[in-house]
Amino acid sequence: MVYEEIVKATEEFDSRYCIGIGGNGSVYKAELPTGQLVAVKKLHSPADDESIHLKGFKSEIQTLTEIRHRNVVRLYGFCSQPNQSLLVYEFLEGGNLGKTLNSEEEAMLFDWNKRVIIVKDIANGLSYMHHDCLPAIVHRDISSKNILLDLEYNGHISDFGTARILKPDSSNKTAFAGTFGYAAPELAYTATLSEKCDVYSFGMVAMEVLIGSHPGDLSLSLFSPSTAASASTSTSTSTHQMLLEDILDQRLPLPINGVADDVVLIARLALACLNVNPQFRPSMQQVSQKLSRRRAALPKPFSTITIEDLLNYNNPNP
Repeated sequence: MVYEEIVKATEEFDSRYCIGIGGNGSVYKAELPTGQLVAVKKLHSPADDESIHLKGFKSEIQTLTEIRHRNVVRLYGFCSQPNQSLLVYEFLEGGNLGKTLNSEEEAMLFDWNKRVIIVKDIANGLSYMHHDCLPAIVHRDISSKNILLDLEYNGHISDFGTARILKPDSSNKTAFAGTFGYAAPELAYTATLSEKCDVYSFGMVAMEVLIGSHPGDLSLSLFSPSTAASASTSTSTSTHQMLLEDILDQRLPLPINGVADDVVLIARLALACLNVNPQFRPSMQQVSQKLSRRRAALPKPFSTITIEDLLNYNNPNP
C-alpha cells in the first residue's frame, strides 16, 4: 500500500519530484496521505549484474537497521518490487552539504557557527559507527554530497549503499568504493578497509567546509602532516607558510573569538586525518572528543597562524 502511495505522490516518479541523482539511484520528495514528507531513493535498474544491485540495496538496509543516531539519516522502510527497489527515509529540508557550499547565496548564510556544528555532527556520527556499533560500521563514501542538512543546519550522514560491517576475524579486503577526491589513498594500493578510510574522508570534508570548496585545487601535500618536516622545495615551504585565514572561505568574514578557536581546532584535526599513513591518523572517537571539549586558548593570534603551525600542532598526535 505504501508503494502505491509513493507512486501516486511522485506521479510515477516524475522528474519534477526528483531532488537528487547519485551513482546508484535517484531521490524523490514524496508527501504521503498523512501529510508526512519522505525522501524516496529509487535505485537504478541493474544494467548487467543484478547481484551488485541487490548487494547495495541489502547493505543499506542492513546497515541503517543497526544504527540509531541523531546524526545518521533515518530509514523508515523499503519497498521491493520486480525490477524496482525503493528506500524510504526521513526528509531533510536543507539538502546536501555540497549543494550548500556551491551556492553563493546559501554559503553566505552558512556562517562559521553553523559550519563548526556540521563538522562536530559528522564526527559524532562516524564515532558512533566506528566505536559504539559492534562490529564497527565503515561508511566508505563520506563526501559533502552524502551529508544532509535539516533546517537548523544539523548534519546527517546518508547513503549507506557501499557501507560495510567490519569482520573482526577477516582481512576486510575490498574493491574500491567511494568518491574520488575523498577516498583514502591506501584503498588504491592495498584494498584494505578500516575505520581510518572514513577518517581520511572526514578530513577532506572538514577542510571543504572551512575552505568553501573541495580542497583538491590545492596541493594535497599541504594536507599531509608527514610532509611538514620534509618541506625541501621552495614551493612546499611557501605553501606551509600560508596563513590559515587566507585559505578560509572568502565569502564569509573571518571568524572571531571562540569561533576562531573552533576553526583552528577543526583545521588541526582535519590535517591530522589527512595523514597519508593511516596509522598516524586519529580515530573518529578522538576527533569527536576533542571537538566536544572546552576550547583551549590559541597559542598565538589567529591572524598569524600558518599551515605549518597547524601541522606542527599535530606532532606527534593531534
